[in-house]
Amino acid sequence: MTKKKYDVYAIGNAIVDFEIEIDDVFLEENGVEKGLMTLVDEQRQATLLKAAASKIRKKQAGGSAANSIVALAQFGGKGFYSCKVASDEEGVFYQKDLVAQGVDTNLTGGDLEGGQTGKCLVMVSPDAERTMNTFLGISSSLSSKEVIPEVLKNSNFLFIEGYLVTSETGFVAIKEAKEFAQLHGVKVSLTFSDPSMVKYFASQITELIGDGVDLLFCNEEEAMLYTSTADCDAAILELKKITKSFVLTKGSQGAQLWDGDILYEVAANKVAAVDTTGAGDIYAGAFLYGINNGLSYPDSGKLASLVAAKIVSQYGPRLSKSEIMEVLELLNNKK
Repeated sequence: MTKKKYDVYAIGNAIVDFEIEIDDVFLEENGVEKGLMTLVDEQRQATLLKAAASKIRKKQAGGSAANSIVALAQFGGKGFYSCKVASDEEGVFYQKDLVAQGVDTNLTGGDLEGGQTGKCLVMVSPDAERTMNTFLGISSSLSSKEVIPEVLKNSNFLFIEGYLVTSETGFVAIKEAKEFAQLHGVKVSLTFSDPSMVKYFASQITELIGDGVDLLFCNEEEAMLYTSTADCDAAILELKKITKSFVLTKGSQGAQLWDGDILYEVAANKVAAVDTTGAGDIYAGAFLYGINNGLSYPDSGKLASLVAAKIVSQYGPRLSKSEIMEVLELLNNKK
């Protein structure tokens, strides 16, 4: 079999993250629903950003699938990311950051449009819960024009960010990308991304899944919401009907992985969590790296669990290269 150039071709929103430390009082005073990703308009976000100006820790290029594909690249995998940014300061910043992380992208070699690059206020409370308010900006108009068929065809996996079901043009783009991938033997993976996507856009997700996907990433809340079940065991029975394999994360209770034949239990690595931002993203990126590079489902799950534990014990959705190497060493010691 001919080796393909890319392990994973990901499609997602390009969002510049503003990491903000807040408390529950701030959320209440500003009418923010805790623990969810909420889409807001430019004015609402500007108001919140002004209120939280003194609490900003850092700014970083982000987005769910972007965090996953960067993690894959940090481990040594080969990833491509399709997204949309504007020609503003944040857009240029985002493009340079992806390239610096070793991720190939559709953003290079082309002129960027005018407009505003998407931003996300990642508000982290003392209990490590993260609440996100996102203004998608130009990312809301991501379309099939941002997808490069020849590159997708030369990838092992297509990785679809569930957040894209909120955009009309984005929804069309990921449906067409899924159909193209299936036509050319590229496996399709999907992440539900957030409970709010399953709660408010279930019909779009069902339409996207269609005749099924090869690999689904979700957490226990998303799984139960989507399948209208009251516990994980019941949810798993339903998930098996729509996907050939899945990763179901359960926070401090670890994860359950199904490879199509066997259901594996992977324990969580106990740490003191300070920020859960990006834990699911980096878990998916590490898992995709593992199954693309010779690791079994259980070992890929162990790798993902180690890296997720490390990410929640610090602020921000990414690790440094040296921290990634520490995780690989830990995995080797656990074998």
